[in-house]
Amino acid sequence: MENAGARKISASEHPETVTTMILKHAAEEHRHAYYLKKQLEKIQAGICPTYALSELMAPQESRFFLHKLDVYTSRYLKNKLGLSGTELRYAAYLFVTYAIELRADELYPVYQQALTESNHKVTVKSIILEEAGHLEEMIAQLKHFSADWELHAAVILDIENSLFNAWIEALALAVKEVEVYA
Repeated sequence: MENAGARKISASEHPETVTTMILKHAAEEHRHAYYLKKQLEKIQAGICPTYALSELMAPQESRFFLHKLDVYTSRYLKNKLGLSGTELRYAAYLFVTYAIELRADELYPVYQQALTESNHKVTVKSIILEEAGHLEEMIAQLKHFSADWELHAAVILDIENSLFNAWIEALALAVKEVEVYA
């Protein structure tokens, strides 16, 4: 997900007006993806060497989660606020990132706790701190974007929650399949 997010951010950058905030965010997400990929090797050598569908759990849901969220968010913002072009891409970036950072704020501490309880050397504490910073940045940008940002964010959070629940269900099925063959 970190890699998909990093690629999404980079793809949404305006070629001339990209801000340092967006560049920083993309760089940090790329670094998170790199770090997590390296940590997989510590857990099990050779696991998930690429992002090929055959190496992912719940591959369709995993690969398209962020893409669907971006498409549904863009559609909502276009229809509700009449946005298009660069303005639409930037607004979608803000709202999608806000939703994802809220989710990260929920998931990474649980992941860290599981790692700690199982005495893994792997840690995600630095990612937790950076994701909290991203969330603060998105809230500040959304407040600047619209006085009604929270109303729109609520709709997008509902969309994200639906997609997230479908992804979790698909992951649960994939885990059951692995357990059957283990």
